[in-house]
Amino acid sequence: MQKIRNIAIIAHVDHGKTTLVDKMILQGNLFRNSEKAGELIMDNNDLERERGITILSKNVSVIYKDYKINIIDTPGHSDFGGEVERVLNMADGVLLLVDAFEGTMPQTRFVLQKALALGKKPIVVINKVDKPNCRPEEVHEEVFDLMFTLDATEEQLDFKTIYGSAKQGWMSHKWQEKTDSITPLLDVIIDEIPEPVMLEGTPQMLVTSLEYSSYIGRIAVGKLLRGTLKSGMPVTLAKRDGETMIKTRIKELFVFDGLNKAKVDEVQCGEICAVVGVDGFEIGDTITDYENPDPLPPIAIDEPTMSMLFTINDSPFFGKEGKYVTSRHIKDRLDRELEKNLALRVEPGPSAESFVVYGRGVLHLSVLIETMRREGYELQVGQPRVIVKEIDGRKCEPVEELNIDVPDEYSGKVIEMVTKRKGQLENMESKNDRTRLVFRIPSRGIIGLRSNMLTATAGEAIMSHRFVAFEPWKGDIELRINGSLIAMETGDSFAYSINKLQDRGTFFIDAGEPIYCGQVVGENTRSEDMVVNLTKSKKHSNVRASGSDEKMNIAPPKKFSLEEALEYIQADEYVELTPTSIRLRKILLSETDRKRGAK
Repeated sequence: MQKIRNIAIIAHVDHGKTTLVDKMILQGNLFRNSEKAGELIMDNNDLERERGITILSKNVSVIYKDYKINIIDTPGHSDFGGEVERVLNMADGVLLLVDAFEGTMPQTRFVLQKALALGKKPIVVINKVDKPNCRPEEVHEEVFDLMFTLDATEEQLDFKTIYGSAKQGWMSHKWQEKTDSITPLLDVIIDEIPEPVMLEGTPQMLVTSLEYSSYIGRIAVGKLLRGTLKSGMPVTLAKRDGETMIKTRIKELFVFDGLNKAKVDEVQCGEICAVVGVDGFEIGDTITDYENPDPLPPIAIDEPTMSMLFTINDSPFFGKEGKYVTSRHIKDRLDRELEKNLALRVEPGPSAESFVVYGRGVLHLSVLIETMRREGYELQVGQPRVIVKEIDGRKCEPVEELNIDVPDEYSGKVIEMVTKRKGQLENMESKNDRTRLVFRIPSRGIIGLRSNMLTATAGEAIMSHRFVAFEPWKGDIELRINGSLIAMETGDSFAYSINKLQDRGTFFIDAGEPIYCGQVVGENTRSEDMVVNLTKSKKHSNVRASGSDEKMNIAPPKKFSLEEALEYIQADEYVELTPTSIRLRKILLSETDRKRGAK
């Protein structure tokens, strides 16, 4: 019987979780010397590598001194909070990673709160002590204060702290003493993290995450809490509702071995395993005894705070760039996503070819949209809307805590921008020429704030926010003041007409780009929408004059990323998404329809 330790690594975005896992993998010699181990081994899909963030939780195991350490790398963004909560159920303890310079951040609080509430024992790792002006001792105090405010037990407050730099690959008990490996951390994990509780009796396994293989279908992953599982044994699948019981059989069992899975015939209690052959399961179901089913309580997941309308692409350019364009394709894809994305919900929209998709925030939904784009889907998405609830007869909306870190000279501008959006300043502290501001602001106010904030602070602002609660409606918020420039006709845009219209506003398109009637091609300098003709070329005559052929200076167009486009559009606009382009358009393409609708 192998000795096992199950740990989850939790932290704020960019504090170095995935890098630390990489170093543990290398310490466990999972790569042969001939294999080149890349950076961020765990972030293995394109989107995660591009954005430099972890989106999906992943499992890996490392063998150290006869112990098998199962490590689970979790996302830091609160938009993927659904992922973190599920995964903590599999761990017996957590490594809380904190940046030695930034200290405890909103997400640190968010993930730590979840872990402490589940009664997990923390080990604190203060990372990046190689940075200049880091403050490890102060950060250690901050972590202790944070745990105290989160009602940690005496045992949880008696935590061990390790200092080090995951990037340079060393950990130590004192931050001044640099070592040559991360073994001090692995020793502390073995000493401090409790081993899984061994319970005899009928098997019980809570399905906490899900993997998909095109060869063997859906795979249920979870920790076996009691008893043993054998391949080929008959089991009962107890659904989340506590009523439905499905009789089924396990075909194959796997455990995590390094970065891969190893096939086994039997899994002992306390091990994290993957089960193949159980059909129709969902996350939160229990795999239990065939004769006497004994389901575990299902996982509670935070509910969504934002919704968006997904619809088919019906613009004049539909089907030119994507492979999947019909509503049936989009529906099938959303249904597949629902199977593994816990915090997502989908409802039928106002028309047959539209769907209302609910998620945890703009980032959560935009990751889904970006993944669909890359898979060859074409779709259109409406403006993100917050979910409004009726509580005790009052209209309530989600409110978030917003942390902004800016240089001192910009703090006035930032406070003005956030208070315009109904934010309330709760705390303000200045340190080393930078000010950290803490606001309480409706989620509506955060939509579109980031791009304006970066413009106002010359790109210096660092923003992060987390959902707090539903509170009474705060009133109307003025989001975008400028109107749109809308294309009058379909055709190719000409540099000549863009040049003549430059004083009317900023353009989003290049010269020579194909456009269609009703597409939003720029931002007006005034507040109303304006229809412009960009398909008008210069009329050539035989007469030459020295002044008539002046040189054109066209400003480069403003290009949007997906999140910027989603946050930029107004209620009467859609973002049209295809594998190669992101376009903004009016919902009603013809000007007469728009005028009729405005009456």
